[in-house]
Amino acid sequence: MPTEKRRIIRAPHPRVEADLSADLSITPTFAERLIAWQKIAGRHDLPWQQTRDPYRIWLSEIMLQQTQVGTVIPYFQRFLSRFPTVQALAEAPLEAVIEHWAGLGYYARARNLHRCAREIVAVHAGKWPNSASQLSALPGIGRSTAAAIAAFAFGQRAAILDGNVKRVLCRQFAIEGFPGQSAVDRELWALAERLLPAADIESYTQGLMDLGATVCTRSRPRCEICPVSPDCQARLSGRQSALPTPRPRAKLPERRAGFVFICDGTRLLLERRPPSGLWGGLLVPPEGEASAVLARLGLIDQNRRNLKPLRHAFTHFRLTLEPVLCIVSPAVAASKPGLHWVELVGAASAGVPTPIRKLIEQIAGETG
Repeated sequence: MPTEKRRIIRAPHPRVEADLSADLSITPTFAERLIAWQKIAGRHDLPWQQTRDPYRIWLSEIMLQQTQVGTVIPYFQRFLSRFPTVQALAEAPLEAVIEHWAGLGYYARARNLHRCAREIVAVHAGKWPNSASQLSALPGIGRSTAAAIAAFAFGQRAAILDGNVKRVLCRQFAIEGFPGQSAVDRELWALAERLLPAADIESYTQGLMDLGATVCTRSRPRCEICPVSPDCQARLSGRQSALPTPRPRAKLPERRAGFVFICDGTRLLLERRPPSGLWGGLLVPPEGEASAVLARLGLIDQNRRNLKPLRHAFTHFRLTLEPVLCIVSPAVAASKPGLHWVELVGAASAGVPTPIRKLIEQIAGETG
């Protein structure tokens, strides 16, 4: 296991250097440099900062999983407007939660968010557990997310290890191997635990996040302004682009699926997906071959045409959507459970997944 070097080093940021150089007989640790840097140069104005409210912190942490800050901010604000408290979220129907999540992707997060809110209300009487171990037992909250909530909401000393933090540690301490492998993951967790400071856990945790998101980025890391770069093993050996070790490449499976966009001129017929699985709980056009779908629904199209296929990449496979537009007689009732006629002009924002939204916008533009 690599150990942290302790020697007199110079911090790139002059104000950080001044803070850390007051007593040159003491070598600043990794955590001390990071804390000092975060207080001066880190992010302090994100909408979920400057609060101890575990609900807001939890919501932001879940939204930020696999999603960039710039994308999350408007979703976070709209979500809070609709569900201002954990009680409001628990009382809402899942369909409303899914619709406000539509476009963020990874929809299991939204389903777990709803489950977690209901458990907080039903089991914990609306009060949040204040330890990382208790938080990690809730639906959709893993070890790293639980630690972040515990640190920011309750000042608890716990280690985080999200993707950005893994990159920082792999580069700083030259950790070899793909971080997703069990042995490497265990090594990183042990290192993350050892590096925890005795105090200022909030600034340290936020500093790790800020460093990975804004300085020690996946490509073109800004080593010249990094507060811990003088001891960074990847920088010293010129291996920033090689660490962390990339995921072993495997060819993603290819899938194809037909979707039938049934339109009566002003409305689009959408179908609610089952709660689990691909796009669980979202509205999509009926899936399948056009003639079979129309027969199942008891509809007769007056005009039918194929639309240009659309490819969409998921984490574990690529999907080619093969859309067909069918025009049917107006005022046909949606008699089957789960079917909804939605006004075409607003269908793109009716809780549909991103590739479906793109196709709806295309149809609305052509028919508008």
